Amino acid sequence: MTRNLTLAFCVLMLVCGISRAADVEGVRVEEKITLTNGTQLVLNGAGVRHKLIFKLYVGALYLPSKKRSAEEILKDSGAKRIAMFVLADEITAKDMVASMNNALAANHIPMELALVEGRLRELNEMMIKTGVLKKGAVVTLTYVPATGTQIRINSEEKLLIKGEDFFRALLRIWIGDKPVDGRLREAMLGDK
Repeated sequence: MTRNLTLAFCVLMLVCGISRAADVEGVRVEEKITLTNGTQLVLNGAGVRHKLIFKLYVGALYLPSKKRSAEEILKDSGAKRIAMFVLADEITAKDMVASMNNALAANHIPMELALVEGRLRELNEMMIKTGVLKKGAVVTLTYVPATGTQIRINSEEKLLIKGEDFFRALLRIWIGDKPVDGRLREAMLGDK
């Protein structure tokens, strides 16, 4: 009887299209998500952001459809999401801002950075006000065409920044030529 119930449940999941989840370092990463505007995104890849021997967070990249090339992803003007699930006991905003700004500088020429400088300053100020991200916190950066980049911490909207160019600049932190973590880049691109 139990076997039949298990089989029936599995069939029901397939028929109803219930999304599965991946497990990365004990973090449940959904295979599919639906944005508030109804847009559906799929998990392109997820992995762990390391700094020296420490595991800082699980990073996940969501796209309208899977892509294996950073160039393809950066050219795509559709909705996208980067989700970060904090693994470390805490990450200070100061460390996160420094890491983000260093990765942006490594992946852009000064003229490119100048185009997003004011908006980047807004993001830096918001992060500094946040102070500390504790283990279990979830940060999402969601690009919605014609709306901009929505930054949420633990589902609370913190900031909205206009412009596709801004999100594209942020994406290079993780999938640019000089990413913040090469292993995480490979995982987000689905190479792991």
